[in-house]
Amino acid sequence: MSDLYRFLGSTGIKVSKFCMGTMTFGTKWTHVGTLSWQESDALVKQALEAGINFFDTADVYHQGESEEYLGKSLASRRDKVVIATKVRGRWSADVNDVGLSRRHIRWSVEQSLRRLGTDYIDLYQVHGWDAKTPLEETLSTLDDLVREGKVRYIGASNFAGWHLAKALGVSERRGWERFVTLQPLYNLMVRELENELLPLCRAEGLGVLVWSPLGAGFLTGKYRRGSERPKGARREDREKAYLQFDEEERGVRVVDELQKIATGHGGSVAQAALNWVVAREGVTSAIIGARTPAQLEDNLKALQWDLTPEEIARLDGLSEPPRLYPYWMIAQFHTNR
Repeated sequence: MSDLYRFLGSTGIKVSKFCMGTMTFGTKWTHVGTLSWQESDALVKQALEAGINFFDTADVYHQGESEEYLGKSLASRRDKVVIATKVRGRWSADVNDVGLSRRHIRWSVEQSLRRLGTDYIDLYQVHGWDAKTPLEETLSTLDDLVREGKVRYIGASNFAGWHLAKALGVSERRGWERFVTLQPLYNLMVRELENELLPLCRAEGLGVLVWSPLGAGFLTGKYRRGSERPKGARREDREKAYLQFDEEERGVRVVDELQKIATGHGGSVAQAALNWVVAREGVTSAIIGARTPAQLEDNLKALQWDLTPEEIARLDGLSEPPRLYPYWMIAQFHTNR
């Protein structure tokens, strides 16, 4: 069981290498799936039984219902789990009910604490960059929350490389709490993270918490060459898909290889895709979401096996995207030593 847990970046706490995502917990967002409190609670219990101690949510998921459901499910085990939530999203038509201003963060953290039914948040993440608010205002407010004990650690999500580098530099210069994690999109179909953000996180000791490691379901094997797209799936309409991929045909070849690898291990396509993500150097945890106990059970079985170095290399070769400037030049200089 020891292999299940990893340090959260350069902090002293450990989290499971799979994190339970809760975007489906609630009934107010039909486009991502809806789960009742009873259904959500059953998934949380299933994750806990498998050894998962890390749970991710956000204040805006289902307009707060996700936090409410999660807090209720974890109430009796609060001191044994790590809860991450986020701030930035719009809450109403009011001009100040959005963003990373001191006002909005202060209001949002109190609402999240109330909904989660807790005195503190383990990891409080900004959900995205806010170009309209001075970075110093955001970071000083987050620093205050840590010093007050309302937040243990802070992190960022959906940042560009220069966003994260600038934020770390400002915190270092001012002596404020630094971001200890980044939560980015990363999977076999979307590998741009490797250009700058993943090397930056490794260099600065940040944990990386990957969202959508299965590419919004594409890397589960449900979309096959020549087959009709599943009704109600996120990619039923390719043009209106939740995630857009630069070359879906490349993805089909990747899925075919995932199937070969999974068959050899007695596993599933999804398990192979998840294991590729958590095998990447610098990745701390992959956020897995599920709408049914069967989906979650299948994902959790990935904990029972690992890819071989040769299998990883095959997937790397099939999924590598075109290397744009300046990254091809950087790679050339790196090898020319």
